[in-house]
Amino acid sequence: MLGGTLLHPIVFAVVFATLLFITQYEFYAMVEKAGHHPSRIVGSIFGVIFFLICFGLSNNYLPRQFGFSFIVIVVILLIVEIFRSDKDTLKNAGSSTLGFAYIALPFSLMNFVVHTSINGQNTFYPWIMVGVFFILWINDSAAYLVGTQFGKHKMCKNISPAKSWEGLIGGAVFAIIMGIVNAVMFQAVSMLSWIVIAVLTVAFGTLGDLFESKIKREIDVKDSGTFLPGHGGFLDRLDSLLFVIPAIFIWLIFTGNV
Repeated sequence: MLGGTLLHPIVFAVVFATLLFITQYEFYAMVEKAGHHPSRIVGSIFGVIFFLICFGLSNNYLPRQFGFSFIVIVVILLIVEIFRSDKDTLKNAGSSTLGFAYIALPFSLMNFVVHTSINGQNTFYPWIMVGVFFILWINDSAAYLVGTQFGKHKMCKNISPAKSWEGLIGGAVFAIIMGIVNAVMFQAVSMLSWIVIAVLTVAFGTLGDLFESKIKREIDVKDSGTFLPGHGGFLDRLDSLLFVIPAIFIWLIFTGNV
């Protein structure tokens, strides 16, 4: 992920479009275990198409009107259900569009995070995304270590029994410290913005993890896939990021960096 983010815009597009396809396809395969039948191939392909459209928009290769392609793709996914033989149209259409909104949209918004406005110029600046990765990984690691040692008060024991309020606070403290370090290293974003980004990452990263945990618990599966032996699937590794990216994107719009 770091290499795909840092090396070159084209490398970024290839790496994260591939991760998007695998993750979205994995999500569809997981919800099939609950009896739904989403359009796995069609939904995943359109997820990649939307990612590439956003790549073109963020690089000014495409006019802004292409941003409305999100609506067009959702309508197409609904139209596809008309011609399928499955009877549960409502469940299938809902699963297909959820997979697109849940997976493809956050991945696609990453294009605007790595193509940032600095001094009024749109440029490829991958360090904000790298800084978010650092915060997210530090938060996850610190929350696990602090929660393991001191966690007594469970957050949502019916969804994720291992999560504790002590772990959340511990992770947040180290995430904010990482945000301050990022402000020193990556000065295109102010110290205040990095602290806000750290807080948003902790809050929405936790919600993203809980959201996927609740889905898996309701479907009664342990992991979203088996691509990463010992770690589950790609969705298991990226669930926090999927909620974090939209929040960071909105904040960067608010601060004028997008």
